[in-house]
Amino acid sequence: MTDDAGYGIASTFGGVIPTPALDRIAKMGLRYTQFHSTALCSPTRAALITGRNHHSVGFGVVTEQSTGYPGYDSIIGPENATIGEILKENGYATSWFGKEHNTPSFQYSVAGPFDQWPVGMGFEYFYGFMGGDTDQWTPYLFRNTTQIFPWIGKPGYNLTTDMADEAIKYLQELNAAAPDKPFFLYYVPGGTHSPHQPTPEWIEKISAMHLFDKGWNALREQIYSNQKQLGVIPPGTELTPWPDELPKWDTLSADEKKLFSRQADVFAAYVAYTDHEIGRVIQAVEDLGKLDNTLIIYIEGDNGTSAEGTMVGTPNEMASLQGVTFPVADQLKYFYDVWGSSKTYPHMAVPWSWAFDTPFKWMKQIASHFGGTRQGMAIAWPNRIKDAGGLRTQFHHMIDIVPTILEVTGIRAPVMVNGIAQKPIEGVSMDYTFDKENADAPSKRHTQYFEMFGDRAIYHDGWIAATTPPAGPWEMGLAKMPTDVVNGYKWELYNIAEDYSEYNDLAAKMPDKLRELQELFLVEAQKYNVFPLDNSIVQRAIVPRPSATAGRSVFTYSGEVSGLPSSDAPSILNRSYTITAEVDIPEGGGEGMLVTEGGRFGGYGLYLLKGKPVFLYNLLDLERFRWEGQETLAPGKHTIAFDFTYQGPGFGKGGTGVLKVDDKEVANKKIPNTIPFVMPFDETFDVGMDTRTPVDDNDYQVPFHFTGKIAKLTFKLEPEQLTEADRKVMHQYVIRGKD
Repeated sequence: MTDDAGYGIASTFGGVIPTPALDRIAKMGLRYTQFHSTALCSPTRAALITGRNHHSVGFGVVTEQSTGYPGYDSIIGPENATIGEILKENGYATSWFGKEHNTPSFQYSVAGPFDQWPVGMGFEYFYGFMGGDTDQWTPYLFRNTTQIFPWIGKPGYNLTTDMADEAIKYLQELNAAAPDKPFFLYYVPGGTHSPHQPTPEWIEKISAMHLFDKGWNALREQIYSNQKQLGVIPPGTELTPWPDELPKWDTLSADEKKLFSRQADVFAAYVAYTDHEIGRVIQAVEDLGKLDNTLIIYIEGDNGTSAEGTMVGTPNEMASLQGVTFPVADQLKYFYDVWGSSKTYPHMAVPWSWAFDTPFKWMKQIASHFGGTRQGMAIAWPNRIKDAGGLRTQFHHMIDIVPTILEVTGIRAPVMVNGIAQKPIEGVSMDYTFDKENADAPSKRHTQYFEMFGDRAIYHDGWIAATTPPAGPWEMGLAKMPTDVVNGYKWELYNIAEDYSEYNDLAAKMPDKLRELQELFLVEAQKYNVFPLDNSIVQRAIVPRPSATAGRSVFTYSGEVSGLPSSDAPSILNRSYTITAEVDIPEGGGEGMLVTEGGRFGGYGLYLLKGKPVFLYNLLDLERFRWEGQETLAPGKHTIAFDFTYQGPGFGKGGTGVLKVDDKEVANKKIPNTIPFVMPFDETFDVGMDTRTPVDDNDYQVPFHFTGKIAKLTFKLEPEQLTEADRKVMHQYVIRGKD
């Protein structure tokens, strides 16, 4: 399964971006034109691996917004065993490669517990990243529960290729050791979630095709035409209208068109690159002689295309998520030629996401409409599926994958797993669609609810009732939402048996049918832990959660410590603080990192450079502020301290920093601003080294081990200088950043 990819992206479903691996599976097997996600990443993935609705397993929303309610606590309990656990208990080798995002954010650290990590949920081998996304050039990566750094010393490294290499190696070694052992491989790359970071070769290849020169409106028409020709939308399907909130291409300036085309080229390159690497893994299965008896399920996207890149796109998502908009002129001047490289953490302009979800309305985060939930999917199994190239139009959902796997493997859904009674599987098998004679069989899924952030819908036997989104995802958390989340929403009604794209709203003409479906939603919501409905962003964000740092103001470390997630690190944001390092400088001088959090796209570091102390503050790659001593530290014991006085209240304010050596001031500087809301979430807190990206590439490269000894390193934190209103806004941006 890929990430953040709407129905109109892949060539297999009418898109202009070549996806030959997905095409291959579709030609070998079947294309499904009414398959659905939950509209958001963590919830979709929880539904996919458990066969149960996302609220049923605690993932009504991403883990960073979890609350104490059962449908929203982000805990997949042992009563909801995953497909990995079930297959492992039945003799399968189980593995997980790529994105995780189903572990509570407060359990990301090496301290565990690990029962909510892949290896604790039935997957014997894990190679991937734990959060919602990661830099593909220097990923925050784990093998099982150990952080690893495979890019060090490998110029041109990219996780997308590395992950395929690792999966192929795993399959080859498994085959060598136990050729008859059945296997289950869950392969979920970061593509095409931001940051969009394909290799230069793929950017060049896609750019040469000039797919987006005519803009997003023309692209939408082209995709729509392709879809009709391929038959992946029914005859008579209407193209839904372009929204007034988004600019049309012909209203843009020449500079805007140039920049936005570049953004789409790089995104498309990421799509094609990701598909290519998936194709390599599929080819490896064939090379082992096992393709004919392997069930391959390829899902394009865990939700619709993302509109989280601002109206003009961004070269640094971490900055944009904190309220920094990069003017088009600056993006062209500083980032156009390096877009997608390690120097950027990019995302594209919002209107592209609407176009890539053709023929539907809306996009990722919007659970009420198919632009957020309709995913292209292909399934192949040469020994079983003989209607090669066939289309299937039955209505299905992510929760239907697990029961399909269980049926084809002959494994009954367990009543008990590891001595714990199991909740029922809530999906229905799709095995019945595999036979050609059942190509037009009625769907065995009769009802399915959808809900995310209060937006909701209910499908039942060809009809769907859906709320009208009060705001676009690009305004999520900023727009005014209905105060009455149950009764304050407008509803729409569609007969999707005749109106595939949700074009013709029948709510006014058929109020009784609408009421029938609204009441059915309440029944389903009660059954699957959807209540209480909650459309809040800020309020839900500031709910107290387990924390390793809550209530602490003093943090002490010694020696070398690496890879702590930000949730376990002392936060220096919006407060005064003092960092004190007691060090022993070796003969010949000291060099290296004393402590750092963040990296290339924002953060700080206290280090020795050619024997001189430096404190570097990276303000979201917009500006770097530097305090540096002028004298080289002599061998022996020294105390290096950085003291920062914050000039609040309010977030992102400036302050005065003083760098001292052995109680003597060596540098003093006042800065106008600081990072307001969140440190880069895929960077880490490190003592004695730097494990991810440098805070200043001109000073050093990772891992930059300190050559001396750190006897003691202490953070002393003063209280946050924020009002309650400030704190709510800050948490809102934290959630946007981690989504």
